[in-house]
Amino acid sequence: MMVKCPTCRKLHEYDVNSPFRPFCSERCRLIDLGQWASDAYVIHGVPGSADPDLIVEQLEKMQEEKNEAEEAKTARKRNK
Repeated sequence: MMVKCPTCRKLHEYDVNSPFRPFCSERCRLIDLGQWASDAYVIHGVPGSADPDLIVEQLEKMQEEKNEAEEAKTARKRNK
């Protein structure tokens, strides 16, 4: 499968065994690492604020809402 390198955007063959994946080369991998190290890339939020229990709770709530919406859609189809 051909994919674009996230750094240089060059198409390259994606290989799950490549030590550079998803990048095309070690050079592109190191450029990306340097961007993170220099704070060019930032993940906003408070470090360590991801509460695994809260994430699971939010995912369960989203799934419940999806199920309810699908049930409502099925009920509307039956009532037509």
